[in-house]
Amino acid sequence: MTSRQEQFSGTRDVREAHRFDTRRLQSYLQAHMPDFKGPLSVRQFKGGQSNPTYLLETPGSKYVMRRKPPGRLLPSAHAVDREYRVISVLHGAGFPVPAPLLMCDDEEIVGTVFFVMAYVEGRIFWNLDLPDLENYERSAVYDHVNRTIAELHSFDWQALGLADFGRPGNYFSRQITRWSGQYRASETVTIDAMDRLIEWLPGNIPKDESSSVVHGDYRLDNMILHPTEPRVIAVLDWELSTIGHPIGDFTYHLMAWQMPEIGVGSTGLRDKDLESLGIPAEEEYVRLYCERTGRDGIANRDFYSAYNFFRIAAILQGVAGRVRDGTAASVHAKKAASAVRPLAVLGWTFAEKSARTNGAL
Repeated sequence: MTSRQEQFSGTRDVREAHRFDTRRLQSYLQAHMPDFKGPLSVRQFKGGQSNPTYLLETPGSKYVMRRKPPGRLLPSAHAVDREYRVISVLHGAGFPVPAPLLMCDDEEIVGTVFFVMAYVEGRIFWNLDLPDLENYERSAVYDHVNRTIAELHSFDWQALGLADFGRPGNYFSRQITRWSGQYRASETVTIDAMDRLIEWLPGNIPKDESSSVVHGDYRLDNMILHPTEPRVIAVLDWELSTIGHPIGDFTYHLMAWQMPEIGVGSTGLRDKDLESLGIPAEEEYVRLYCERTGRDGIANRDFYSAYNFFRIAAILQGVAGRVRDGTAASVHAKKAASAVRPLAVLGWTFAEKSARTNGAL
């Protein structure tokens, strides 16, 4: 097993800052969840930087609990209620998500609002090059990951009952404003590249008002794959989901092909020999997505890359803010904070490339 797989796989004892009264939770679940029978034991999943996630285990069953972290939080962040709503709708539509079981708004039970979903048995891959698989398996995994995001973006979100889940139109303008604000609220040091991106992005948004359900953090380590087959059986971590722009969502996923080694998160495929690994090249992956979603191609890719590196830098700056405030959910959060500057620099590199392409430099 690789070091990254060891770092993030499995569970650990619950962190001191995220502990709660297990007996109170057990009593609540026995009263509100059919067929729940204690005694209950609780462990915390190692992975994740945002919402603390726990394995709930009884003699007969396993469940997963997601909760808001305790302490001072940024406005609109850690929206576990929105997570629960969207997985409930998508599960009903046959999309691969864990079955939703219970939403609790009573902060007295574990200290913050939380929800419980089914435990899904399978594999989570923390290394994008899938070192333990054969070439044909890697190819099949990436094909199914591509197929799954294309399916998500093809849903009629209004017909699903998600008309009020987000506002269609002006998606990038609103997102840039949101993440700029979140970044400023969490800012710990001055990063020139972030300042430039905050200034440049609003005036260079492509004229495309497509809309769909978007995941917001669609990447390989947010999925559970079948225990033996190369297919996605559950997409996890819907905290950032909304009605948004499918190309923004897909090009965020494409960062896997653009990301160098920065010491945190997925190490990226940029410097890998993809052909020898059986993993599709970025252009082929884009072609498959466009074929499955009825698009002719994706114009202005450099803008989207600049935006997405800005966005992930702002998200990780939020982690840095939680390190500062003592509410970060992962022992690896300090490493995440150190990645903000290199990600911002990458984003500004794409912004400059976009400006040159469009004759703005």
